Amino acid sequence: MVIDAAKGIEARTRKLFEICRLRDIPIVTFINKMDRESRDPIELLDEIASTLALDTAPVTWPIGRAADFAGTYDLRARRQHLIAELPQFDPRLQALGDEVDLIRAALPEFDREAFNAGHLTPVYFGSAIKGIGVGDLLDGLAAYGPPPRAQPADSRTVEASEPSLTALVFKIQANMDPNHRDRIAFARVCSGRLARGMRLKQVRTGKLIPLHAPQFFFAREREIADEAFAGDVVGIPNHGTLRIGDTLTDGEDINFVGVPYFAPEILRRVRLDDAMKAKKLRQALGELAEEGVVQLFRPQDGSAPLVGVVGTLQLDVLQARLGAEYGVAIGFETSPYALARWVSSSDRAALQKFISENRSAMADDVDGDPVFLATSAFMMRRAADMAPALAFRDIKDLRAEKVAA
Repeated sequence: MVIDAAKGIEARTRKLFEICRLRDIPIVTFINKMDRESRDPIELLDEIASTLALDTAPVTWPIGRAADFAGTYDLRARRQHLIAELPQFDPRLQALGDEVDLIRAALPEFDREAFNAGHLTPVYFGSAIKGIGVGDLLDGLAAYGPPPRAQPADSRTVEASEPSLTALVFKIQANMDPNHRDRIAFARVCSGRLARGMRLKQVRTGKLIPLHAPQFFFAREREIADEAFAGDVVGIPNHGTLRIGDTLTDGEDINFVGVPYFAPEILRRVRLDDAMKAKKLRQALGELAEEGVVQLFRPQDGSAPLVGVVGTLQLDVLQARLGAEYGVAIGFETSPYALARWVSSSDRAALQKFISENRSAMADDVDGDPVFLATSAFMMRRAADMAPALAFRDIKDLRAEKVAA
């Protein structure tokens, strides 16, 4: 997980941590932007420990702060990674010596067993924009990252060592190349060997997806992936065919499970500045919601759509991308709703009755699933008490249900 050195643990970071905990994924932490005004590193480590109940083991340590940031010190290899050479008696080096003595005495060293169990995170400091600390982080991921693991599916568990090809789409990114308006589905290979030219079965629809140009990505660079194996992440260009939660196989009907989608913490109405672009806005919001930039809720009473986010920064990202990529200028208005919960029930009649009686507070998400909108936590509890046959969920499983081809 990446933490802003000035802001500390934000809402999105907490959500990422919850996802990792749900799936027993070990966590490597990078504290970024040390070249800007930042909080004290010890304070940031304390926040990780107290907020996430996660022990911290610094692997690198910052030399200087903000405008005086000079690089990092590798605590294990005992070497400096500097932006530029420093004089022997530079005060930053003197301070580094005192800090290193302190953290060696007060904090645990990296322990592989505790890391694999999810109790400890190695911590790296740096500045991504200046390229400081990123190499250390990548080295750490290569050294400490666990091997590909078995993945749970609806009918069985898929072992990483299996020869048959399976893959899970976990992210969608549109307009990575604005000149071509491309759309990339990122899929994790869970088992077998993926090869360029294969035709994979999209289990949800039963269609065959050709892999003409699967790609590997590193920052802004990309290259054709002639082959990939369990644990690799591959980008698949497509035009809306693939969505988050899709399972791809070489023929087997199987769906991976356990891809969580968390309820938003902030709900806002979208205000369109130019009514002539309403159709363009609907298209753009749908595409960006499929990416996971925001969550989109369309009220069943026909009122303006709502967007849901974890933090306010997502609203800024949405507004900027709509303007830059779609030419649509928007604003945001406050919403009367404070909470959104997915509603489901094995009793179809009870579910339809609840939806009919609460239509003014019902919406559909991007997949068409019903969502109940409440003005407060009290109203949410009251609705749940009044409808005991229904489940009100703050986490949605993104496993894609099979549909007719």
